[in-house]
Amino acid sequence: MTTTYLFKNKIFYDKSATSPLRRLWRFLFSGWSDSRVSVLFILFLLFAAQISKASYILLPMDAETQENHLKAYGITYWVLDKNQKVKWLLNYRGGAFLMEDSELIRRECQIRGVSFEVLSDAKTEALLQEISSPSQNQDAVVLEKAPKIAVYSPKGNQPWDDAVTMVLTYAEIPYEVIYDKEVLGDELLLYDWLHLHHEDFTGQFGKFYGAYRATPWYIRDKKEAESLAAELGYEKVSQEKLAVALKIRDYVIGGGFMFAMCSATDSFDIALSAEGVDICEPMFDGDPADPNYQSKIDYSRTFAFTDYILERNPMAYEFSSIDMTSKRPMVTPDTDYFTLMEFSAKWDPVPTMLCQNHTALVKGFMGQTTAYDPNTLKPQIMVLAENKVNGEARYIHGIKGKGFFTFYGGHDPEDYQHRVGDPKTELELHPTSPGYRLILNNVLFPAAERKKQKT
Repeated sequence: MTTTYLFKNKIFYDKSATSPLRRLWRFLFSGWSDSRVSVLFILFLLFAAQISKASYILLPMDAETQENHLKAYGITYWVLDKNQKVKWLLNYRGGAFLMEDSELIRRECQIRGVSFEVLSDAKTEALLQEISSPSQNQDAVVLEKAPKIAVYSPKGNQPWDDAVTMVLTYAEIPYEVIYDKEVLGDELLLYDWLHLHHEDFTGQFGKFYGAYRATPWYIRDKKEAESLAAELGYEKVSQEKLAVALKIRDYVIGGGFMFAMCSATDSFDIALSAEGVDICEPMFDGDPADPNYQSKIDYSRTFAFTDYILERNPMAYEFSSIDMTSKRPMVTPDTDYFTLMEFSAKWDPVPTMLCQNHTALVKGFMGQTTAYDPNTLKPQIMVLAENKVNGEARYIHGIKGKGFFTFYGGHDPEDYQHRVGDPKTELELHPTSPGYRLILNNVLFPAAERKKQKT
């Protein structure tokens, strides 16, 4: 008689009537007919196969096993967009993602080159129990809904690239571009997450006057900005940009998520603090700045920064003392790194989410605003990453009203000193970039359960 048994989820047939497994079943069910024992045995095998069937997909995010960290975020967003929940396993294998198994997800991972593992129900349950243990600095955060993403950026081509739009495109995460008309028309309410592209909210045209005032792109951009301001009913670009900044401020206070990099971070706060004060020299707005305007700055209006000194020289490529670019000691791409802070996953899930990575040491990179002087940070601001050698904060986070904001210094995480007109970074060459991962952590942050966000 043929004996059936299970090995590694496959059914085999043993023709030996005296096999050990067969003798065990005979002992357990002595007195039963062979046909009844065989039927029961087959039912047992079917039940065991169902129990051991893989039911979950794990996207590992550690350095050793994930081949494309950036596109793994895209897979996670894609699953959320299909109204399926995902668990973000904080501090487990670099911040892995856990989702219900399906052939469709497996195929999508294979198409996009994302490494994945298939787990059984039993293994998944054991994993989640391990993560929930008080002895582990780990947690499982439920991601519930794909956030609707907006990028604040001019519609035309700019002589520089934006890291956020590049990584969103590479990760295959959809986004919509909006600009001043849409913001002033209250269209921000349609979005869950907003990124501020390389922007100057002070009306000083990026402080590019000293080096680029005679270039065609600078002349064109200045004329277009002035024309748009007039179309929207403002006499000056600085007034129109302030109105935009105030709308963005209200969006965050009302519960929005705002992320900014490089000069969009400090120029945003400076614009808010200079409401009602003319800080622009004549070459920017046609009339002199207010006398002694530094004394009129109101730091209570800002999100992150305080007690900074504005840069009065229109020829200087700098906004204020917030930025550390000119203060930092001599560094090179080989020596410039910053360190991610470690937080408690169970007690501080928000900063933990924003710092998920496969390494705590991240390559530095420069920008118009490279990093932040800690002396200019408000007390409630949380530093997520720092360069202790240079004495600078690189990555900061805060709460404003019901919403959140994150500021990230530097321009391009994989181009150490990206200059105007340089070719864009090809992310196909950097699919495991830890610097770009920090951007994508922020993209998924609004998808988390609100109770986790408020912790």
